[in-house]
Amino acid sequence: MVSYILRRLIYMICVLGVTSVVSFIIIQLPPGDYLTSYIVQLESSGTKVSEEQVASLKKRYGLDVPIYLQYFKWIWKMLHGDFGMSFAWNKPVSKLLAERLPLTIMISLFTLIFTYIVAIPIGIYSATHQYSAGDYIFTVFGFAGLAIPNFLLALILMFLFYKYFGISIGGLFSSEYAEAAWSIGKFIDMLKHLPAPIIVIGTAGTAGLIRVMRGCLLDELRKQYVITARAKGVAERKLLFKYPVRVAINPIISTIGWTLPQIVSGGTITAIVLSLPTVGPLLFQALLTQDMYLAGSSVMFLTFLTVIGTFISDLLLVWIDPRIRYEKGA
Repeated sequence: MVSYILRRLIYMICVLGVTSVVSFIIIQLPPGDYLTSYIVQLESSGTKVSEEQVASLKKRYGLDVPIYLQYFKWIWKMLHGDFGMSFAWNKPVSKLLAERLPLTIMISLFTLIFTYIVAIPIGIYSATHQYSAGDYIFTVFGFAGLAIPNFLLALILMFLFYKYFGISIGGLFSSEYAEAAWSIGKFIDMLKHLPAPIIVIGTAGTAGLIRVMRGCLLDELRKQYVITARAKGVAERKLLFKYPVRVAINPIISTIGWTLPQIVSGGTITAIVLSLPTVGPLLFQALLTQDMYLAGSSVMFLTFLTVIGTFISDLLLVWIDPRIRYEKGA
């Protein structure tokens, strides 16, 4: 167990290191940089920028050294808790992420919990009541959830709630609490706004997991060990949850590794539509403006979620399925 965890931690560090290099290079691939765009904006507004000012700006933003030195400088500072300065926001990246990470993680975790709580019971019901009216209804809603983009669902819900109830479901706070300091009233106000983004962002994932759970459980229910157990008189509920469900849930547990970052990055457009103060819109804006330190740090955060999610998935799989062991190469 201990050796397995240590081995996985080493793998995680290697993955983060490789990702940092690749993401930094990709961010630098488009022609120009933030400073080039900034100078163009100044000149288009009628401000003349001299060569001395350009050199001063390059030094200020750390763009006066080769790209590999920029990378090593960024990594060295990151290891000491400094993620660099955001060019567009003119703030430390660590401060920008600290403002949005707690809300992002909270929405991601609540969405993940919502997805699994809804998907697994419905998937079990659909598999055990195959071709029933309920199975057909959930199948229709499942395919609809997969087909409708989250941002479109967000727009539809915003329109319906505002038209028929006079309620705006955009944002996480009401106007009077948006810029206010944290208090019990602001926390309660946030809880009132949470269901809309959780349901909207989690819809596609829930629909997909319902289909996975249904298919895997149907496959298990047709196997010989289930037929034999039924012939021996084992109670249906005991038989269902002791073996087939535990085996069928394995593919769903293994999706945690990519579900966590997908909720953050995949919900970027939805977050923009709903005006959510999360990391997704911040990363989108950073990529548009080639704000390399902010974009690189955001990508590293998503990678960290991926490797942590995968690690949690592996541990849960071993706990749920005794056939899986910590052996090397397993």
